[in-house]
Amino acid sequence: MNDIRDELAPATLRRLFLFESLDDDQLAWISEHADVVDVPSGEDVCREGDPARCFWVLCDGEISLIRTVRGDEVEVSRSDRPGTYGGATEAYVEGENLLYKHTLRACTDSRFLALPAEEWGAQLRTWFPLAMHLVEGLAVGMRRSSTAIGERERLLALGSLSAGLTHELNNPAAAAIRATESLRDRVAGMRHKLAMLASGKLDGAVVSQLVELQEEAVLGVATAPELSAMQAADAEDEVGDWLSDRSVSGAWDLAAVLVAGGLDAEWLGKVERTVPDGTLEAAVRWIAYAVETETLMGEITDSTVRIGTLVNAARQYSQLDRAPYQASDLRVLLKSTVTMLSRKLEGITLVKEFDPDLPQVPCYPAELNQVWTNIIDNACSAMGGEGTLTIRTRRESDTAVVEIADTGPGIPDDVRPRIFEPFFTTKDVGEGTGLGLDISWRIVVSKHHGDIRVHTSSAGTTFEIRLPLG
Repeated sequence: MNDIRDELAPATLRRLFLFESLDDDQLAWISEHADVVDVPSGEDVCREGDPARCFWVLCDGEISLIRTVRGDEVEVSRSDRPGTYGGATEAYVEGENLLYKHTLRACTDSRFLALPAEEWGAQLRTWFPLAMHLVEGLAVGMRRSSTAIGERERLLALGSLSAGLTHELNNPAAAAIRATESLRDRVAGMRHKLAMLASGKLDGAVVSQLVELQEEAVLGVATAPELSAMQAADAEDEVGDWLSDRSVSGAWDLAAVLVAGGLDAEWLGKVERTVPDGTLEAAVRWIAYAVETETLMGEITDSTVRIGTLVNAARQYSQLDRAPYQASDLRVLLKSTVTMLSRKLEGITLVKEFDPDLPQVPCYPAELNQVWTNIIDNACSAMGGEGTLTIRTRRESDTAVVEIADTGPGIPDDVRPRIFEPFFTTKDVGEGTGLGLDISWRIVVSKHHGDIRVHTSSAGTTFEIRLPLG
């Protein structure tokens, strides 16, 4: 290699294609401000993701430019041409803390000019003001555009989730209201029938026995067997005939209520043997009101539990009451996301295979929920509303693995290399911005130092998200 003083001589600098058009004063500035750095073969000149402190120019040797793609280092280009440059290539952008966008690695023992990024950027703006304004506008404009559209992507996703959540909350809320109205009528009827039963025709011992039968019937509601449509119809026919034979009015309506509560003709025989003549219908209706009341209270309980589950899922999904970075159970995050997306999953078979021993993962849980949302939403679109969505978790050494697999048509070979590109989408206009997977990639790889891998065929697609456990 040449002497360092020779490398910094203006005449030597002019032989580098990057500086061949500069005048003597500009070359003198570079000679004064640059350092000469020798880098052994195999060593990194700068690392992707580190603060961009220097603009590097190859003087002698060979260098490769490397980008990290899906967790793997990929050599983008290689050159031994003096004047090849890299590092702080956007140093001219004023007022921003820039990072190296790639890794520069010496392929042989190499020598470089190192120009301090801050001073180099300021000098470029002085030497080429118009050009720097244009290029800076392009760089900053693209970055801001990507950020703005990314925020809109999140808002659109939030709006879709909110609509789905509202729909899901409305169903159990409406069911609880309907059950409450019906319950009010049944309680009033039960009070009326109790007054009739206690009007003097029944002695205390009979009333006590009837109350015991009522309690037995109520307890049976919770354990009533699930009947098929055919089994229910046969049971209702049997009970309806039994009631009709005893001249009970509205026998078939009562039969449906009693069978739903797990009661049959044999059990009703106990009521008949307990009460005196002329009071069977009032006794049966009183018990039927009790059975229906218990059923309605069960519906109200189920509805309010469903509402509570949805609210809890929304809280887990948003993580509004949690620290932004914390150890989290991936299974809980996945379940909350699935709950939030339940409307999109209508018609799709959901299979969950969660490793019960998977430890908690240090992460930004709200942002990981955004990743699950983007991938599951894409899977639902790929399957067209029917198919099987499988979500698995497992541990591999010091890594937590989440797999989200669909049975869609797969990703075409010409599309697969571009799926993580910003603004690339195969959805129709208005259905996607092309930033969902780009955002997911940056959250998993850049923010969590993990990896996203894609396996696809005509049988479906599997996204594999890998996150470090420590």
